[in-house]
Amino acid sequence: MIEEPSCKRIASMSRSAKESELFRTVEEKRKQQESLIPYVHEDCVSNILIRLPLDSLHRSMFVCKHWFNVICSPIFVETHLRRSESVLIFTTQTRYNEVFPHSGKSNTLSIESKFMQSDESLSLFHNLDPTSKTFIHFLEFKDGLSNVGEYSLSCFGRIRATCCGLILLDNKLKKGGLIITNPVTRKLTSIPPGTLNSPHDESYGFAYDDVLGQYKVVHLFRDELMYISCEIFIIGTKKWRAVDGPSFGLFGWLGFRPVEAIGALHWIPQVNHSDCIVSLEIETEKFQTIPLPNSCNMYDGIVEIGCSLSFVTHQETHTDIWILKSLSGEVWIKQHSINIGCRMDMIPLLSFRIRGDLVFRSKDGLFYIYDFELRSITKVKNQNRLGVSSGCLFPHVNSMVSWSSN
Repeated sequence: MIEEPSCKRIASMSRSAKESELFRTVEEKRKQQESLIPYVHEDCVSNILIRLPLDSLHRSMFVCKHWFNVICSPIFVETHLRRSESVLIFTTQTRYNEVFPHSGKSNTLSIESKFMQSDESLSLFHNLDPTSKTFIHFLEFKDGLSNVGEYSLSCFGRIRATCCGLILLDNKLKKGGLIITNPVTRKLTSIPPGTLNSPHDESYGFAYDDVLGQYKVVHLFRDELMYISCEIFIIGTKKWRAVDGPSFGLFGWLGFRPVEAIGALHWIPQVNHSDCIVSLEIETEKFQTIPLPNSCNMYDGIVEIGCSLSFVTHQETHTDIWILKSLSGEVWIKQHSINIGCRMDMIPLLSFRIRGDLVFRSKDGLFYIYDFELRSITKVKNQNRLGVSSGCLFPHVNSMVSWSSN
C-alpha cells in the first residue's frame, strides 16, 4: 500500500509533467505563428510608424513590445518632434470630438485624479468646484482651415507654460504646486510649491537647456519690496533654487507670457510702450535686457520664427517683422513688411515650426495666417469660436517627448 506522502509526490510530478507539456505546445504554436510573419527591418518599421497620424501612433505603442520600444526610443521621439507642426493649446469648459481615444474607449482622464495618494488629496479633489473643470484641446491649421482636437483630458488648473510638447499646469490639490504632463502620452509628474504669490504678480516660463539636457521651470514673482525675484526648478530635482532676478524697475506688468528662442526666455515687461525685452539665458540663468527697434505697443508681440526671435510691430500703414538671431553681438534686422491685409489689432501668436507661416488673431477672435513666401495674409476659413482670450492660447507641438528616459 502506497503511503499518503508518496501519493502527493506522484500527483505533483504528474501536474508538473502536464504543465511542461502545455508550455511546449504553446511555445511551438508561438514559433509557428512567428515564422508566418515576414521579417521587417527595424528602420523600415520606424519609417512607417513615424508617418502615422498622432492618434494612430499612440495606439500603435500597445500593439507589441517591439513597437513600444521603437516609438519610445530617444531617436524616434526626436525625429517625430522635428516632423511635428505647431498648434495652439488651450482649455475650455466645452468638449469637442475626441481625437485621441485610449484603449478603444472614449473615456476622459482627470489629471488631478492621478495624484490622489492620500486621504487629504482625496478630500481636496472632492471639494474642487465642479464648475471650474475644463478640458484640454488644441487648435491646428492646415490648408487655410482650422480644426479643434481633443486629448480626452480634463483638469482644474490653468495652463501656465508649454515646452516641446509638455505643458505646465496649476496643481489644485497642493497650493502653489504644479503639474507637468504630456497630453498625448498622458505621462505626468508633480512639482512642489515654490514661493506663493498672487497670480497677477507672477509669471512662469518653461524651457529646455540644450547644453545640460534639462527641463527648467522659471518662476518670476514680485516680492514685498516690489522687486522681481526669480526661482528655478529643474525637473528631476526636489527643490526650487533662487537666482538673481532682473534689475529693479524693469517690469511694470508680469502678464505677458515669455517666449523661448535663441537659448533664452524673453518677456515684454510693460503693458504698453516697452522699449526693451527682458531675457533670461537658459544655460547661465542670467538676466539681460535687449533694446527693441521701436516701442512695443498693445497688439505687438514677440514669437519664435525658425531659430530666431521675432518682434512683430504694427505701424500706421503696415506691419514690420524684425529678427534677432543671437543673444550676443547681434542686432535686430527688419526681415519683412506686411503692407496689405494686416489689421492693427492683430496679435502674433505663433509661427509654424515646419511651414514657417505666422499666425495672428484679431481683437474679434478671427485668425489670420501670413505666408512669407507669397507675402500675403489670409483669413482662416471654418473658424471655431473658441470662447477664450488670446492670452490663454499657448504655442504647442503634439509630441512623444518625456522629461525622463524612463
